[in-house]
Amino acid sequence: MSFCITTAARAAKEAAIITATLTAEQKNTILRDIATSLRTRTAEIINANQQDIAQAQADNMDQAMQDRLLLDETRIEAIALAVEQIADQPEVVGAISELATMPSGIEVGQMRIPLGVIGMIYESRPNVTIDAAALCFKAGNAVILRGGKEALHSNMALAACLHTVFDQHGINRAAVTVIPDPDRGIMNTMLTLHESIDLIIPRGGEGLIRFVSANSQIPVIQHFKGVCHCYIDEFADEAKALAIVENGKTQRTSVCNSLETVLVHASVAASVLPKIAVMFAKHDVKVHACAESLPYFGALADASLATQADWEAEYLAMEVAVRIVPDFAAGIAHIQRYNSGHTEVIVSEDKQRQQAFLQQINSAVVMINASSRFSDGGELGLGAEIGISTSKLHAYGPMGAQSLTTQKFVVFGDGHIRQ
Repeated sequence: MSFCITTAARAAKEAAIITATLTAEQKNTILRDIATSLRTRTAEIINANQQDIAQAQADNMDQAMQDRLLLDETRIEAIALAVEQIADQPEVVGAISELATMPSGIEVGQMRIPLGVIGMIYESRPNVTIDAAALCFKAGNAVILRGGKEALHSNMALAACLHTVFDQHGINRAAVTVIPDPDRGIMNTMLTLHESIDLIIPRGGEGLIRFVSANSQIPVIQHFKGVCHCYIDEFADEAKALAIVENGKTQRTSVCNSLETVLVHASVAASVLPKIAVMFAKHDVKVHACAESLPYFGALADASLATQADWEAEYLAMEVAVRIVPDFAAGIAHIQRYNSGHTEVIVSEDKQRQQAFLQQINSAVVMINASSRFSDGGELGLGAEIGISTSKLHAYGPMGAQSLTTQKFVVFGDGHIRQ
């Protein structure tokens, strides 16, 4: 039987009416059972994932994308733990804030409510299937998940874990729909269903996000690439700087919070860059260096003069751009010009510099003396994330359950009438 996205979206809209009314206890119990289901069916999930990996290898998919695609016991356990962390978080739906008494005597506040139906379009990373489903469910929404064809077997195995638990609890499976057909025409139609779908979240390559933004008839929250910078200030602790750059660039290169550009204040370049060069050599990092910094990397087999394209690049590989800047203002100017709105780091012991960096850099996550790898929903206390929003709308940065709600005004009176 062919899949009809229009029918699925209407079913999701009906399911969202029910998920919006579930109690915190009901939702949290179901989420914990989903975590158990993931652990119980680990072997089944890995077998499905291996089909996707085999196809990726046959298609000569690059290593960064294969790493994003891979599921093993460790990663499945991490996904299950994230679901449990989401269950453990405070309930967001129904919370009333900013309650105040007006001069008329009425009390006015704002209550958090679900958004309704979320459409999620993403590539490669099957963990997003569970993260997005769990967060949307926690926030009382229904969700339609359209993953990439490269992860189809993995996504359907994960969907089976979800739907088994929904069946046990009498929850409509349409609360989480995983599209079983990678046909692009389905996605194109999905972007027109504004009567059933309330929000579209694209997460993946720049081409996908630009296509969705240009063609959607539904509001879009963009999750663009991560061109993440680390600025090493003249007041930096060099040991901290070296550790932060090493972790940000080499711990895991295939993710959007990995470090892509290192900026170094000219007054400390002669001291810190030789140490960074040795560290990069140890990890076989390819370096694209400005003319002034290139001599420090002369001993590396893979160092070249940076071009304009390197300042804009998201490498997602053991590859990095390096630039010496004459002063703090030049470092700020570089980041303001080339950042993608994701994550920026300053390494500095000077409090005024730290505060100036916080004030002048408006990316979604701004860090002082910490690795860009912490720019992650789980690390920032959200349990998991549906993505990292680079759109300055109601949600900016890692999006957890609260970001998947909106607010309505509520008014409390006692027979009050307006004079």
